[in-house]
Amino acid sequence: MRFSLIELVNNTSIQAVVNQLQRIGLDYGHKVMIHASFKAMKIWHPEILIQALEETIGNSGLIMMPALSYHSPITTPFDTLTTRSCVGYLAEYFRLRNGTLRSLHPTHSVCASGSNAHEFLNRHLLDVTPCGLHSPFNKLIWSRGKILMIGCGLKPNTTMHAIEEYIAPPYLFGRIIQYSMIDKHGMPITKKYISHDFKGYAQRYDKIACDLKWPYLIRGTIGNAEACLIDCKELYIRALDRLKADPFYFVDRE
Repeated sequence: MRFSLIELVNNTSIQAVVNQLQRIGLDYGHKVMIHASFKAMKIWHPEILIQALEETIGNSGLIMMPALSYHSPITTPFDTLTTRSCVGYLAEYFRLRNGTLRSLHPTHSVCASGSNAHEFLNRHLLDVTPCGLHSPFNKLIWSRGKILMIGCGLKPNTTMHAIEEYIAPPYLFGRIIQYSMIDKHGMPITKKYISHDFKGYAQRYDKIACDLKWPYLIRGTIGNAEACLIDCKELYIRALDRLKADPFYFVDRE
């Protein structure tokens, strides 16, 4: 007997993942940015996680994932519909999933589905940096959003760049680059951006664990992977204090 994808997914234990998401603190109406290693979760298909997320946060919630494309050649125009994400299988699957929207940014775009997805993404083009005031990363902070890290530790937390941009530590910004882009309507756009640099420095965003404790950082398991749920507003407060005291706190010299 053949089963469709949706039938196969429904016959797996989505409820088990829902239970894990609820135990780690995710709830109805939450807006959440996902950073995940699909391989580490050891679930057989991304739909299991995405449908579990949808069931957990409900119709008023919002799912977001970075769709970063900083590895793409500068000479190739960024196309919001076709440029691949370079941050893993799950993010690329989510980008291609029916109903997913994507912000317009040549290196640090974000994909989203759910309530207010368009409002979170539609002004990213106004920024001239990767994670500026109009970016979904910054909006997540001020909407009391959550960050869910699954199987990847605390280091690959792109929202930390949005916090760094408030301070502009010496390692953060690099050269000005002109990008060509194509929006979802096929219209060409040319714009200059101040790039991130980090040359000579390794990011150490895992050090925020020294400052964030329960209930602002909750540890648990999603699938078979270790996971952490972070409160964005508290992350902003604690990380900003650290950066004000020491602009190099979240990096190590390579």
